[in-house]
Amino acid sequence: MPKAKAKAKTKAKKEEPATAGLGDKSVEAAERYLEYDPVSKVTWKLGDATPYLYLANIFESIAETTKRLEIAELLTNAFRTILASKPTDLLAAVYLASNTIHPQHEGIDLGIGDATLIKALAEATGRKDESIKNDYKEAGDLGSVAMASRSTQRMMFPPPPLTVTGVLKEFRAIATTDGEKSVDRKKGMIKKLLVSARECEAGYVIRSLQGKLRIGLAQQTVTQSLAHAIVLHGDAGKKKKGAELADALGAAFDVLKQVFSECPTFDQIVPALLEVGIEGLQERCKFTPGVPVKPMLAKPTTGVSEVLKRFEDIAFTCEYKYDGERAQIHLQENGKVSIFSRNQEDNTAKFPDLINGLKRYIKPHVKSVVIDCEAVAYDREQNKILPFQILSTRGKKNIVESEIKVKVALYAFDCLYLNGEPLLREPMHKRREALYSAFQEVPGEFFFVTEKTSRDIDELQGFLDESIAENTEGLIVKTLDATYEPSKRSLNWLKLKKDYMEGCGDSLDLVPIGAWLGRGKRTGVYGAYLLACFDEDGEEYQSICKIGTGFSEVILEELANAMNPHVIDGPRSYYKVSDAMKPDVWFEPKQVWEVKAADLSISPVHQAACGLVDPQKGIALRFPRFLRRRDDKEPEMATNSEQVAEFYNAQANKQEFNANGDDD
Repeated sequence: MPKAKAKAKTKAKKEEPATAGLGDKSVEAAERYLEYDPVSKVTWKLGDATPYLYLANIFESIAETTKRLEIAELLTNAFRTILASKPTDLLAAVYLASNTIHPQHEGIDLGIGDATLIKALAEATGRKDESIKNDYKEAGDLGSVAMASRSTQRMMFPPPPLTVTGVLKEFRAIATTDGEKSVDRKKGMIKKLLVSARECEAGYVIRSLQGKLRIGLAQQTVTQSLAHAIVLHGDAGKKKKGAELADALGAAFDVLKQVFSECPTFDQIVPALLEVGIEGLQERCKFTPGVPVKPMLAKPTTGVSEVLKRFEDIAFTCEYKYDGERAQIHLQENGKVSIFSRNQEDNTAKFPDLINGLKRYIKPHVKSVVIDCEAVAYDREQNKILPFQILSTRGKKNIVESEIKVKVALYAFDCLYLNGEPLLREPMHKRREALYSAFQEVPGEFFFVTEKTSRDIDELQGFLDESIAENTEGLIVKTLDATYEPSKRSLNWLKLKKDYMEGCGDSLDLVPIGAWLGRGKRTGVYGAYLLACFDEDGEEYQSICKIGTGFSEVILEELANAMNPHVIDGPRSYYKVSDAMKPDVWFEPKQVWEVKAADLSISPVHQAACGLVDPQKGIALRFPRFLRRRDDKEPEMATNSEQVAEFYNAQANKQEFNANGDDD
């Protein structure tokens, strides 16, 4: 199993996305797909269960390259081979490649502790715990240790080979095992997998159980490979060539991305693809209550003038932007209520007060509904919104309603589903009408967002000032004819925050990937961190700043304790970091932090958005300061490189507005 490269990769120019339609690289990739014979790669009996070793070897090949197009090609062809042999194994292969075992909203994860894995590995190989711990400390990768520790003992009756579906089944059993002696039972199941493992299989079993494959395979590539494999396996893939095939592959990926954002469960999507293909997928897999859609997001702006300029001939409305937690509330026809976070985590247990209060907000004729809201800490005695930091003190599990001290108010701003009818493709003004028809305000508990429709610059500036006085973050400006676009940061929704006058137009959500040991008063913790944005096309983390301000002593200690379990031996191959940046420790990408900066500048050192503004240089934050942890975001949901470039370019626009006297 290849070790992660100690030196971060660099590239002068971003590779063209595989779905670029008529782009040269996508056409070349399409032609290469036609040269691949899936059946010839089936080294087991056609129709038999797919060996796990086949998929593990694909992971090995992916780990050997940093080129996204090559990674997508390897995985696409692997899925095609599985389709050619046993299509029903595709679902398990997709889950294992995604490093997941269930849909995200079900909240069932592996993430087995290292101590349990080390004990299981020791028992499976006959080695001592301490010896494995020492090797792990030196290698920094328990998967590599597992592969090197394979038992040489001969068995009279060797266990049957691992299969793709069998491994997923065992992973699911391990994840759902609880109760008395559950750790021992989990350890027994893990040991059974390791004893049956051959060649590199043990390494990937361990890595999957840790919750990190460490091969730079992102969810977007898995989704793309799945779409491409289905097209190439079908009639369209056999009849089309060149640019025509490249377009078909790109269109299929677009369809699957859209469907997955509205119905994010492979348990439904993969069987539907096998039965009706890409063409029938949107009709088969629809948004329904109980399964969260990925939320629509807004783009930041630099001021009222920019809003009016962007929406010059379009009807729009402004809403207060509340500083709380995104809450997508689902009421099913059977009466079940669920609350999901912005990253689709099931937060229902966190808000028993909202669940019990919902019947007071919903009108009698409503049988099923999904609304998009912001849950905000609220002082019901003084009738005012409280800061986000107050909300963050609420517990997350085992919440007893009678013991809740931080009260919450819901501010509803969108209706996505009502009485059996999905509303995602309806215009904003119709979704707002549906929201008003289905709910009623309850003082201190449930409100509709405060909104205003106007094109007068002074009136809008006054509305922005009012929103800030009401302890909100500013405004969200929305076009009235826009549909709801799950997971997209759309120009149909613009953020106009109070921060826009303070330099950088918005805060950034960044991922800590390294740190420097603290000195003096910061001895024993990390004194500064290396932060990165996420580049979606290259699926890599690009350094953007070194940050050492905005931390209290308590926060520094909390962050060090949170990051220490994620220390790794060196930068991942998918970290884009200059040789000039040499942190004392490196981290797996696990957390997202909200950061504010004075402004952004072209940097010869940092790599964020390299090639998007300057051909050779990246962008860095000037005078960054830490604001808070974003527990509601996954690392791949961090600010991306294109947004960084937009922030940089917006600075020039803002200065232009100010120079012309068009803005404050």
